[in-house]
Amino acid sequence: MNDERVIADLHERWVFGWDRREGDEPFDFRRVFGEFYDFGSPDVRLYDDFDPEHRVATSAAAYGEIWTPAFQEMISAHHAVDDGPHVLVSGDLAASTLRFVARIATPDGVTDIRTTTSLVWRRTPDGWRIVREHNSTQSLPSGEFDGRFGEDRQDSGPVSAG
Repeated sequence: MNDERVIADLHERWVFGWDRREGDEPFDFRRVFGEFYDFGSPDVRLYDDFDPEHRVATSAAAYGEIWTPAFQEMISAHHAVDDGPHVLVSGDLAASTLRFVARIATPDGVTDIRTTTSLVWRRTPDGWRIVREHNSTQSLPSGEFDGRFGEDRQDSGPVSAG
């Protein structure tokens, strides 16, 4: 498999790592994403504007600390790739971009989102790992994706604007 296909496959699998189903075991960022992020690099910069505090993590472990509380409280998260991935590879660096849609159910309600994600990957002895991440998210009207994910409405909680 060529590097472009490897990165495309990794990016798609990364998206679905964020999926949660009611009854899943507790969220463990390193267990779920250990094969994707470079946990040892000092060059890591990870940002997602869906984080209410808009923090920039300078390590994969710190990024996990941002998301673990929210994902442990979450009822469910269903994702689908909407566009991409689009991949460029040059030597030991690669960039990939894709757009995904998601329905996130929390005890407070349901939020539908569309996110454009851009990842920079570095080839390491252990394979390609994420060293840069930028996600831009748009919250959409409630119910925008009704029926898209085939989710059971019983695990979705009350519907509210996100």
